[in-house]
Amino acid sequence: MHRTHRPTDEPVPTPHPDHIDPAVLGALLARHGWRRRGGAPGRYARWTPPGPLGAGTSLLVPESREFPDSGDLLAEALTALSRSAAPSAREVLTGLAVPSDEIRWWREAPESGRSPGSVGAWAVQEQLRAGARATLLAGALATHDRVGYHGARHRREAADWLARVLVGPAGSGGRELTAFVPVADGRTTTAALLRALYAARDAADYQRATGGTESFEAAVAAGVSRELTEALVTLVRGAQGARIAIEWSPAAGPPEGFAARPEPVEFSPGDLPGLREAGARYLRGESSVPVRVTGVVLRLRRDAPDGPGTVRLGVLAGADVARLRVALGADDYRIAGHAHLVGLPIRVSGRLESRGGFRRLTGASGVTPVQVDEAERDRLLKSLQENLEFFEEACGDAEGFGS
Repeated sequence: MHRTHRPTDEPVPTPHPDHIDPAVLGALLARHGWRRRGGAPGRYARWTPPGPLGAGTSLLVPESREFPDSGDLLAEALTALSRSAAPSAREVLTGLAVPSDEIRWWREAPESGRSPGSVGAWAVQEQLRAGARATLLAGALATHDRVGYHGARHRREAADWLARVLVGPAGSGGRELTAFVPVADGRTTTAALLRALYAARDAADYQRATGGTESFEAAVAAGVSRELTEALVTLVRGAQGARIAIEWSPAAGPPEGFAARPEPVEFSPGDLPGLREAGARYLRGESSVPVRVTGVVLRLRRDAPDGPGTVRLGVLAGADVARLRVALGADDYRIAGHAHLVGLPIRVSGRLESRGGFRRLTGASGVTPVQVDEAERDRLLKSLQENLEFFEEACGDAEGFGS
């Protein structure tokens, strides 16, 4: 799942026992299916893992740090977890190493795709990962803006955040997946995603009851977007249903205004028509945005030496996108070409067009080079030299840069 997936053979760091709260360890064990099998009441509890891989394994976890042997018991428990073959042991260690909220996806695939190691099972797992990643991305985008369609806007920031999320291996034959979102820089996104999922569920219920999609318009304010509806379609398509649950970090507790144990959100094939229609409506309804963009010219192209042309900008400021395609008149194109050759950014006004994901600037005008200090100029020239093919392309078109 992009770079967010830690390979299954890479060990999870084992935290130091001095940094472990016994109550947090107990909560994580219970969350991941470990069973409490007695122990000395008020002093320690004995836990055994779920499934056949945990046979013969048990942990003694102290109830608190009040007793002299609590540190030794915690150290022994952590060592046993690190050596356990049970997948749940890995998840418990992950939750201890970095306080994280857990987002869990379940996807009920048809029986034909469940045979372990089969092509069908691999496809089921890939679809689950794709839907989960898209869901996380939609939640991250919702923290930047509440719009029906994000397109390319804020994609860099959302992708950078997503790269810091740890995703465990798919379980139950590729039908279950868990993401560990660090509380420190991910709690806002996790909360935004949960709020948006509830709003999407309510809007889908209204659509199924009335046939109208107006409720999806109101759901935009809660973070629902085309990106989220597409993610849900990916999860549900070809399955009997999908469920998403969020569990707060035991160490941090729930955020203000949220239940301690949020109800899972479920979607079924009957929701697909409404989700698809809402996504199309979001795309149609998103209008272009007036902007004034500063960027580095990366590529130039025109058919005639003295005519208009098209440039590709690497955006530095003015728009929440990484690249823009801009059609320019002959004079503005000439100015952009000169700026490119000497390593200067340009500033241009226009409208950020929603078609194509906000990657195109229309009605461009007022192209002017932007003066920068020597250090910044050297950095930009170095960037151009590292992309020599772009520089050579500009030089090849230089005959059109005359006065």
